[in-house]
Amino acid sequence: MACGNCGTGTDGQPRGCKNNGTCGTDGCNKLTVFDWLSNMSIPEGQEVFNYVEVRFKNGRKDYYKNTEKLTLSIGDIVATQATSGHDIGMITLTGELVRVQMKRKKIKADTEETLKIYRKATQKDIDIWTKAREKEEPMKVKARQIAIRLDLQMKISDIEFQGDASKATFYYTAEDRVDFRQLIKEFAQEFRTRIEMRQIGLRQEASRLGGIGSCGRELCCSTWLTDFRSVTTSAARYQQLSLNPQKLAGQCGKLKCCLNYELDAYMDALKEFPKTEVKLHTEKGTAVCQKIDIFKGHLWYAYEGEWMNWHKLTTTHANEIIAANKANEPVASLEEFASELIADTKIDFGNVVGQDSLTRFDAPKKTTNKKRRNKRSRAKKQNGGDKKPIQSNTSKETSKRPNKKNNRNRNRPKKNPNTNA
Repeated sequence: MACGNCGTGTDGQPRGCKNNGTCGTDGCNKLTVFDWLSNMSIPEGQEVFNYVEVRFKNGRKDYYKNTEKLTLSIGDIVATQATSGHDIGMITLTGELVRVQMKRKKIKADTEETLKIYRKATQKDIDIWTKAREKEEPMKVKARQIAIRLDLQMKISDIEFQGDASKATFYYTAEDRVDFRQLIKEFAQEFRTRIEMRQIGLRQEASRLGGIGSCGRELCCSTWLTDFRSVTTSAARYQQLSLNPQKLAGQCGKLKCCLNYELDAYMDALKEFPKTEVKLHTEKGTAVCQKIDIFKGHLWYAYEGEWMNWHKLTTTHANEIIAANKANEPVASLEEFASELIADTKIDFGNVVGQDSLTRFDAPKKTTNKKRRNKRSRAKKQNGGDKKPIQSNTSKETSKRPNKKNNRNRNRPKKNPNTNA
């Protein structure tokens, strides 16, 4: 979930909190963790776990010990210990949930490799950090140009500056081993800083850069997926998917991680199915499996030599025939079992929405005066040019009707003009 500042402003323009990935509510960052223990109080006599989780650029996270016992909360920017100098990061998790995360990732506390937090970052630390972050994009363009000029088979995907701007880490991907000794010399002369080259896999590169998957959502590796399990083509075979590399590959070029999500459910469903390599022996002939439907629990078999005629069986029927073959019991044919599945496949489509026609809401067309005149002229031509049109029966009847007003006038006596009124 994003914070309230990420809504739209005036004229539909995105407002945003202007923090560029360092939002205090930690809702716009990658690989966020919801602290479901934040509302719970610590029992009496127990101290707060003195480790915190700190996030750096593009989802890189480490765990640091709070030796100074600072009051830290999610969203605070802190200066942490590094191999040389110090680094700047943002706290993403505190309290007992950090202990759970460290146990899940098998990170031991209080060892020689444990790093600590120096202090909360001052304004000077933040200014140096932001200036270093602004140099990363132009440096990446120049670094790629130098790598192309040296004809090295590698791709520089990202650059990350240390918080004190004393070291720059170049993340790259390569299929084979790369001799980048000359590259580091030119980088040091060009950028005037300490250089560290770190090779990452294609999946790690996709998780750092992010993107939109074929499902229309953000990549799982850049939002919530932290561990990368191996994905093989057998996962696609078990789910009856076509082995098309263009559809099965993700943004990283490898097989999609989501192929493993429903694999366990398919494996459980396939336990009831007989193996497709097993043939069914009947008196009519030997049948071979052609297709299966995991959702409906059906199998299609065809006799050898009659490959166009398929017979649909359920998993229970197929298992019965296999058990009969193992017990040397005769089975007449597949039609005995397939006849039970014959059903009326006629589908009656009903007008459930009430859409009688696509133009039911259109206004009826009104006939204009021009059209009426044209109709009259055509009727005149058909009746003989200038001759009067033949009156219809209705018009004759109306003319014969007596006028009540005229009858009243006829019954009245006529006035004599010579007599006085």
